[in-house]
Amino acid sequence: MALADSGRAIGAVSRLLRDHLIRRGFEVAIGKPENEDSVNDDPKLNLFLYETAFDPHLRNQPLRDGETPPLWLVLKFLLTAFAAGKNSDTEGAHDLLGRGLSALHELHYLPLDPLVPADVRLALEHNPEPLKLTFDESNAELVSKVMQGAEERYRLSVAFQVRPVLIVPGNLPRGALLVGVDYTTAPETVIGRDGVQLGVIPTLGARLARLEPDRFEPGAALTLFGDDLSGDLEVLLGDVRLTVLQAAPDRLTVTAEGSPGTPVASGATLSAGELPLLVRRRLSPTRTRSSNLLVARLLPTVTNVALAGANLDVTGTLLGTADDDVVALLCRESDGASVRLFDTFVHAADQKTLTVTNAVSGLAAGAYRLLLRVNNQQARSSPRVVLP
Repeated sequence: MALADSGRAIGAVSRLLRDHLIRRGFEVAIGKPENEDSVNDDPKLNLFLYETAFDPHLRNQPLRDGETPPLWLVLKFLLTAFAAGKNSDTEGAHDLLGRGLSALHELHYLPLDPLVPADVRLALEHNPEPLKLTFDESNAELVSKVMQGAEERYRLSVAFQVRPVLIVPGNLPRGALLVGVDYTTAPETVIGRDGVQLGVIPTLGARLARLEPDRFEPGAALTLFGDDLSGDLEVLLGDVRLTVLQAAPDRLTVTAEGSPGTPVASGATLSAGELPLLVRRRLSPTRTRSSNLLVARLLPTVTNVALAGANLDVTGTLLGTADDDVVALLCRESDGASVRLFDTFVHAADQKTLTVTNAVSGLAAGAYRLLLRVNNQQARSSPRVVLP
């Protein structure tokens, strides 16, 4: 599983820093500065990871709804320069330190470009944002505390930090069937749930209060409630114009399907996920007046899961593209326990098929349920997979 490689992220950050500095013409060592006394006399920069901390801004931030938050770390380094002869206090060492600072300041964000080694890329590529490098105050008190001891001496150094560094727990996330769906019927029946109301700020023109249902599949009938909804209005889901079925001053009924030429179910216009929904009135051929935004949750549809050797072939609608965040969870039907998590698939361009390769090898015979999420939206149907 690719996310498991994030357990090597701390070492990968050190290797990434070293790689970027080497590419800029520096010789780089990693470790405590006093260890340089036992290596060659060549001028070099030394990177010392002296502290790790938990990022306070992301401490409880999960990658996906309902999952255990991962670890978000801040790594703090000291940069020390050694001139020829292992001396860190000469003019040459000071020149080298300044050049090293300039190289780090130029990086600012640590890119995972094509030259980065594969093991470093695997450990860091799931970070939700690029690694950011910022400099810290490196006063004499900090440097003295880090370099205290009988075998150590004070060396001029500069502190900096890299964040956020992601480490994902090794346990599989807990999956659950959706509330409001009766899974004992075939096909599953939507038995209803209360609508979620969103607070809105009054604006000029149409004002939207809520959408029912706020989670829906392509082709479903939707009702938008609000004010000033009469007249010639356009309803947009993402950038797709929906077909208006009925209009009244306080509500609009539309179908979750695009106007002619832009069908949502085709998989060519939208992907499942949280999408902006708005109403706009056209004032001229080039000007419109829009309402506030509502969040609409477009769901994937799973119609069937079939065994093909060790693979699982999933069919349906809006099953995701290679650019979408698609996650499948295989759960044992008897107790609901998660047994496999998949985040790598073979996608179809029309989003109507999805292949999970080598999905059931090594699993015990029995009945399982496949839960599919596309961009954090779970399909209502979770078909049974029976292994002989």
